[in-house]
Amino acid sequence: MINWIGIAAINLAIAVGLGAFGAHSIKNIANAQQLEWWHTATLYLFIHALGLLLVGLLIRLNVASQTTAWLLQIGVIIFAGSLYAMTLGAPRWFGAITPIGGVLMIAGWIWLAVTTFRLGNQAS
Repeated sequence: MINWIGIAAINLAIAVGLGAFGAHSIKNIANAQQLEWWHTATLYLFIHALGLLLVGLLIRLNVASQTTAWLLQIGVIIFAGSLYAMTLGAPRWFGAITPIGGVLMIAGWIWLAVTTFRLGNQAS
């Protein structure tokens, strides 16, 4: 079984590092739009890393499935990763994949809802 709590902790450490890098180093090389991308990427990375931490605990309690964790992890990598890449010079068309990451994150949260509702109905 994959240790999603450990992966969440690594995501949180990366979010802190990239947030600090954005606050202190990026502003010297990025324009206002790029700084906004960086901040958005960091915010979503933080939020979804915390969510993944919770999901990891729910998986250990057999309340959530690994599918939720995979959707969140892949989604945040694509979403935040594409924004970070554009900030660092990737072409703007690269942002076309950003919504794919967003859809995967939404799907992860919906999947968590579906699986927990199913579990609740089985207990009744």
